Amino acid sequence: MRFYLFIIIYFFCMMVSAQSSIPQLLKNLNKQSVAYIKVDELKSKSELIYLDAREPKEFNVSHIKNAIQVGFDHFKIQNVTSAVKDKNATIVVYCSIGVRSERIGEKLLKSDYKNVYNLYGGIFEYKNTGGKVVNNQNIETDSVHAFNKEWSVYLTKGIKVYEN
Repeated sequence: MRFYLFIIIYFFCMMVSAQSSIPQLLKNLNKQSVAYIKVDELKSKSELIYLDAREPKEFNVSHIKNAIQVGFDHFKIQNVTSAVKDKNATIVVYCSIGVRSERIGEKLLKSDYKNVYNLYGGIFEYKNTGGKVVNNQNIETDSVHAFNKEWSVYLTKGIKVYEN
């Protein structure tokens, strides 16, 4: 029994130590089933629709301006289809770093949306590279909900908020 416990702890430690950067974390946790778009590529696209796949408490702290909060835990495709009628619209889904947003992006693709992208590194990378975010009152803020202490290491710029 102790041997199995040791093996489990060993693999957990290996997994945690392997996830020392956003690229490594995304490689380990995502299937790359939704095309990535990097922050610096956003400027080359026009008429983007941002969907925030984080929960309301995260969205209320800050989000990309004009983003539509769709959530993850209680996501309903009907909320997207009523807000985004054009199945050819360019949609950028994001979350904290890009894991939850991949799952939501998969659901959008299955619902026949054609131009769906997963924001590489999520709102953390967006903020880390100088992106501006707004709070629930549409006022620019430096605060970003950091999801939890473990994930917060990937947010290197801005004020980390854990609960709200």
